[in-house]
Amino acid sequence: MLSCSLPLSNTFAVSKKQFSDVPSSKYFAEAVYDLAERNIIGGYPDGTFKPGNSITRGQAAAIIAKLIKLDTDNVKSPAFKDVSRGNDYYKAIAAMAGKGIIRGYEDGRFGPNNPITRGQMASILVKAFDLPRYDFSSHKSPFEDVKRGTGHDPSILNIYRLGITGGTSSDRFSPNVSITRGQATKMMKATEEAKSQIVTLRASDYNWEEFKMYDSYQEDTDVFHSVVGSNDLNGNTSDKIHLVPLKEGTGTLRVALVYSGNPDKKYYRKYYVNVKEVNGKLKLTLEETQDFLASPAIIDVRDKKEVQNISLSTMDGEKLSDSIAFKKCPTFSSSDCYESDSTNEYITVQIGIDKPGQYIATLRFDDGKEVRYGIEAVSLTPHFHYSVRTLEEKPTATLDLGTEYTMGKHIIPEDAENIATVTREGETNLLRVVGKKYGHFYIKFPDHNKTDFIDVGVKVGQIGAIINVNIYENTIETY
Repeated sequence: MLSCSLPLSNTFAVSKKQFSDVPSSKYFAEAVYDLAERNIIGGYPDGTFKPGNSITRGQAAAIIAKLIKLDTDNVKSPAFKDVSRGNDYYKAIAAMAGKGIIRGYEDGRFGPNNPITRGQMASILVKAFDLPRYDFSSHKSPFEDVKRGTGHDPSILNIYRLGITGGTSSDRFSPNVSITRGQATKMMKATEEAKSQIVTLRASDYNWEEFKMYDSYQEDTDVFHSVVGSNDLNGNTSDKIHLVPLKEGTGTLRVALVYSGNPDKKYYRKYYVNVKEVNGKLKLTLEETQDFLASPAIIDVRDKKEVQNISLSTMDGEKLSDSIAFKKCPTFSSSDCYESDSTNEYITVQIGIDKPGQYIATLRFDDGKEVRYGIEAVSLTPHFHYSVRTLEEKPTATLDLGTEYTMGKHIIPEDAENIATVTREGETNLLRVVGKKYGHFYIKFPDHNKTDFIDVGVKVGQIGAIINVNIYENTIETY
């Protein structure tokens, strides 16, 4: 379900201009008097504003052109057959059409005197103010008369998501209903205020053509939204990112022209995203950084007993903690974890690593057994978190190929002894491997008579002094 945010402040200064039919108690009064004070809108000679009257498409174009300070002097003909140069709104309509903000009907008309609908107003505001365009493909519309991907509907959902306006009822937006002067003024002012709090990053600011990599991380994901977009209204290139503040807090953002690795700094940026309330409004600022954050090391404890304690040391033996805090996780995802005193089932445990390097984590289980795990944290410059891998210490492994087959002699590659030592007990088919260093090789049995058998694979993983050996049988089915 979509969420709707609300303005932080509902107070406004008393305007010098007053309309007899716009008392301060009206929900649109603040917007009416603010725009009137700035000479963006006006009233009637009798001192009224007539907030319940409809507003035309031409009037809307003129007001919005003023709000966004469009150049209405140097314009080209919009080629609408019902908008002549003598039309009062010609320049505004031409300027808006030139920017791709408005368009006419299929028959070549613009309909400047037609009342503008709520749906049309939504689409114009999204384009005119360059608002973020959220992806609503996985969200349910809060309005029965608004779908997710047709006509004005995406724009309606966007302005609702940004807290600019609500519906005419709890489940209706009434997109085809004419908007009134009061409603339109309120919506325009709310859009202007929402836009003023949004920070937009453009790829061109970094001399890039696009953002190929962009993401944000927030322990509390309600601090801000990052919404990717395109400068071309109909384009697919990700060349701008809107940052929408939601509440006070701090998150992170990283953007890059490349996908991964350790690129030169000119190809990436990392920021802390700080959101604070200032004078009743949320203000979002970016703080460039090269920091790395504490990163999760996920340790596989499937088929093990209950974890009682975890100690941590550097690879060269310096003790860092006799009892480091850890979480239990039902999956291999760091986002699905709970505290160590939880009684829920789990298959992994998670500890935090705050510096790059190699470590040894010693896990003690409730049966008294201790198992060591190697941990390696590597910094990749475009990222805020280290790339972390873990490896259970298992320096030896055995494989029994069975007694019902004749396997014959085995052949080990010449350089295999540098990776691991392989022994075979007498005339049996029991193989034992002792790992030495990272690598892999295959043991051949040229004279075997075992059905579907191909060879035996040996893989040795290594993190510092921690060795993990795996020996396995390759068959036609496994290949």
